[in-house]
Amino acid sequence: MTSKTRITTDAAPAPAHTFSQGVRKGPFVQVSGQGPVDAVTNEYLYPGDVAAQTTRTLENVKAIVEASGATFDDVVMLRVYLTKREDFPIMNEAYGAFVEANTPSGVLPSRTTVFTGLPREEMLVEIDGIAIVE
Repeated sequence: MTSKTRITTDAAPAPAHTFSQGVRKGPFVQVSGQGPVDAVTNEYLYPGDVAAQTTRTLENVKAIVEASGATFDDVVMLRVYLTKREDFPIMNEAYGAFVEANTPSGVLPSRTTVFTGLPREEMLVEIDGIAIVE
């Protein structure tokens, strides 16, 4: 039986609550929901700027994926949570630029986008993901 391993990295913000940045079991890596947080200061960045928040959030997801031994190209699924429907086109443009630049295989991850409330008022976006390590 494959054991479950916690993924940790200083390149992404430390969890604020009782959960891991990521978990690996066998080839599967689940990244916890990330926001636009600076890994060093734990401050929320880019208030009101959903494009910059999306890019920073994806950078945090990428750092955790890489700490697991995978690459961003190994991501098979990303879930995006937005607070405002009108932010979708702006988020989508920033998301597309980041994902295309970091997926050299050209096989982009699957994605779901949900509109919801988020834990912090300054968060406009949160993203989690699944990668497969081979």
